[in-house]
Formats: sequence, structure tokens, C-alpha cells
Amino acid sequence: MKAGIVVDKEKIEIIEADEPDMGKYPEGAIKIKTELSAICGSDIPKFSLEQDDYPGRLGTSIHEAIGTIVQSNSDRFVVGDRVLALPREVGGCSEFFVSHDSVTMTLLDFHSQEQMLMSQPLGTVIWAVRKLGSVINKDVVIFGAGPIGQLTAHTVSNLGAKTITVVDVVDFRLERVEQMRATATVNASKEDVIERVEAITEGRMADVAIEMVGHNTETVNTCIDSVKRLGTVLCFGVPDEDIYPIEYRKIIRKNVSVIGTIGTEAQADFPLAMRWIAEGRIDVSPMITHRIPFTDVQRGFEMFIDERDKAIKVVLEY
Repeated sequence: MKAGIVVDKEKIEIIEADEPDMGKYPEGAIKIKTELSAICGSDIPKFSLEQDDYPGRLGTSIHEAIGTIVQSNSDRFVVGDRVLALPREVGGCSEFFVSHDSVTMTLLDFHSQEQMLMSQPLGTVIWAVRKLGSVINKDVVIFGAGPIGQLTAHTVSNLGAKTITVVDVVDFRLERVEQMRATATVNASKEDVIERVEAITEGRMADVAIEMVGHNTETVNTCIDSVKRLGTVLCFGVPDEDIYPIEYRKIIRKNVSVIGTIGTEAQADFPLAMRWIAEGRIDVSPMITHRIPFTDVQRGFEMFIDERDKAIKVVLEY
């Protein structure tokens, strides 16, 4: 089979590799022929590995994938089932990968499979927003208008947020997030974020600030500044460093709650995400900007990193 592998810093090659051998996997394993996958922001750190970490994982770190089952060791799925699944040993940038039935869901019959693929990142957003409790009539500010920020804006709108302010430095992404139910946008390179949040909320400040940038060590502190007393900061962005400088005194003085999130409860959140997309409760089409052959994955990563004024979600076709 063909599969991608990171062979040097920010360099992926497509190589010939053996298909996963189902004989080495336990009960519940399923082998999937990949149809579509997508690049996630959390894949970027693995694209820029330290020199002694090469070569990287076969199939790369890509984990948003859908396809058709070709072998099954599960009593829940049979050959021919079309599924959304999280890759295990071999990543999703490969013609075949193995998953487990605990993190595999049957795809709904929907006219756009690339939109169904967005159930994976949307599921992680649903998992994160669950931790906030009710957002009905609350002022929410989202830092980062990448794919996850786009989905979060639509999600908190569905759940009744009063205002949804999205902060980024790329006008293209801010324009797109308006199609994803943002009620206001702020370009942090041109405007004072805290002043704008204060104006948008009519002096209330945000009930909730969601950090979705990750690689900027100051963004979480701006989140703390943007929330009111007893506000909540949800940390979702993937960090570049293990330790970030946090304005701890402000957290204490403002009685701010800080929540971390990663992953999802697959069997609950992915099916719900599929239903939301299939029922039209959330329209993911504005964020899907590119669809390319998976053999062009190098170009896909470069677009995701270098063309933020054009690319939001890059889908790979097999």
C-alpha cells in the first residue's frame, strides 16, 4: 500500500509499505480502506519533529479518517461497512489502517462524505463544550479561527450563547467564521482585544473564553483578561511547550475557573456530531477549503501552515 511518512523536518514522502496484518491485532480490531482523511492542527507538531525522531509514524499522525471495512475481528462491524474511525498503529495518511470497534462509528447516509468526516473534529468540540455546562445566554469569546474555532462558534450558537466573539489575526478566517455563527470578530493584529470584548459585551466581559491557538504562550493570559469575575477559561489549543507562563494571581483574584480538554468520548460525541451535520444543525461546508489527492499530502501541510489566508480544512482523497 501507499502511505505517508515524515522523513525530515516538514518533509513527508509517500512510500510503499506492507498493509497492516490483522493477525497481530486483538478482538475488536477492524481493517479499513481509507477514502478520505483530513489534516488537523494537532498534526502540525508531528510534521516538525526534532531531528532524532525521524522517520515518523507510518501514515503520519493524521487521525481524521473515513473508509470502508475490508476485514473485521469485531461482532459490531462487518466487511463493507462504511465508518468513521480513529487509526491505531498506522496513521490515517495511508491506503489502509487498523482501528478498534470502540473508536469506530457507522457513517450516516449523507450526500457529502467530506462533511461527515468533519464529525471527528466536531466530536472533540462537543466533548470540550460539555465541560462548560450550559452556555445559554452567555457571552463567549473564542481565540483562534482555525478549524476547531470555526466548529466551536457554530456549536455554542446551537447551544444558545448570547454573543460569540472570535479572535484571530487572519481576515479570511474571520470572514469564514461569520458563516459559522460568530456574532462578532476581532483581528488581534489591528485591534485591542480586551477593549473590543468589553464593547461587544457592553461592559460585562465574557462568561467563557476558549483558547484554541495553543502555540502562542500569551493567548491564555488574554483569555484570563477577557473573562469577568467567576468566568471560565477553556484550554483547547495544542501547546508547543510543556510549561507556559500563566498570570496566576489574576486567576485567583478573579475567581477564574480553568479547564483543560483533549480527545472525546467517541461512542457518544462522534454519533451526535454526525447527526448535527446530517440534520443541518451545523453547516461545516464553509470551513472545507481544499480537497486534494493524499499523495499530495506534503502540499496539504504546506497550505495549512503557510496559506492561512486561503486554507482552513484540507481534505485528502484516496
